Amino acid sequence: MFTVLFLMGCQDQASKKENEQQAIFPKGELGPAQNFTGKAWALGLVKNDSTYQTVVGNVYFEPGARSNWHIHPAGQILIITAGVGYHQLKGQPRQTMRKGDVVQCPPNVMHWHGATPDSGLHQMYILPNTEKGIVKWLHPVSDEEYNASNPGE
Repeated sequence: MFTVLFLMGCQDQASKKENEQQAIFPKGELGPAQNFTGKAWALGLVKNDSTYQTVVGNVYFEPGARSNWHIHPAGQILIITAGVGYHQLKGQPRQTMRKGDVVQCPPNVMHWHGATPDSGLHQMYILPNTEKGIVKWLHPVSDEEYNASNPGE
């Protein structure tokens, strides 16, 4: 029994290390607990300014971590660079995201995104037209919403 538990622990560590090695960017800073369930790290890559009016960054979600529901006044584009995660627009089924996927979150549509329970998720985010605003954080995603299966997945 000990050998099985030991091997399982080694596999979990190997999987975590592999996911971290796939990262293009460093983790960045731990996101505020009031906006995330679990641990998510964010690294700004392009700061907001009056020339580009675009924010670009990277977020790493640990397995099981997710954002709160939130809204971007001008929308958001996610580019999945490693791992597996979930994304959901309010009123639609939860979708699975994988490395190479590009997800568009329409302007002023409530949504959330994060990692699956078994995999971390690396995502780049692009926030265009920031003169309209950046983000409005809302309530946490419930465990029921997070765990809801999508028949198409």
